[in-house]
Amino acid sequence: MIPLVLASASPARLTTLSRAGVSPEVIVSGVDEEAALAAAQERHGELEAADVALTLARAKAEQVSREHGVDALVLGCDSVLELDGQVFGKPHSSQVAVERWQTMRGRSGTLHTGHWLVDDREGGAGSSPGTGATLGATASTVVHFADLSDAEIAYYVGTGEPLQVAGGFTVDGLGGPYVRGIEGDYHAVVGVSLPLLRELLGQLGVAWHELLDR
Repeated sequence: MIPLVLASASPARLTTLSRAGVSPEVIVSGVDEEAALAAAQERHGELEAADVALTLARAKAEQVSREHGVDALVLGCDSVLELDGQVFGKPHSSQVAVERWQTMRGRSGTLHTGHWLVDDREGGAGSSPGTGATLGATASTVVHFADLSDAEIAYYVGTGEPLQVAGGFTVDGLGGPYVRGIEGDYHAVVGVSLPLLRELLGQLGVAWHELLDR
């Protein structure tokens, strides 16, 4: 089994991987997201929403790789919601979450989930060393939101769930009834696209089943 480190505090990402047979070690990065985005904008100019997600995913994976010296593949992920050309991350406050849902209800947005892999395998004990590669891609999924009443918004925000998730909603939790449908990969909306991760692993010469618990 090839070890995987998940550079994310998201329980939804960990659960998604675990249910697919992968048991990563979790090492949460301490990335300053505003600083990472500012540095990227200085180099590349204004970022598209998909690039915001990818930039943050890369920053998380590469910081864990740099600071923890793991002998493993390192996966960083980050999600943002794009609506009306604006980029929305986690609301963090009830007021912002209510305002967000008042804008989102009855409409559709695109959730971008960036994935970044760093190959930090050292080899040894009969295993081959990694490539040292660092690469990534973004999965984008259209999300159709239900037309919530003010009372429904107040209740949902009152649960606290929307405050710490990208876009202020979930599809795999209490927010499930408030999402009418999606166009794209369900797992990407939860937080990590398993098909996209498989493709990235393939670019490193790693088959998906090599990550699975035996």
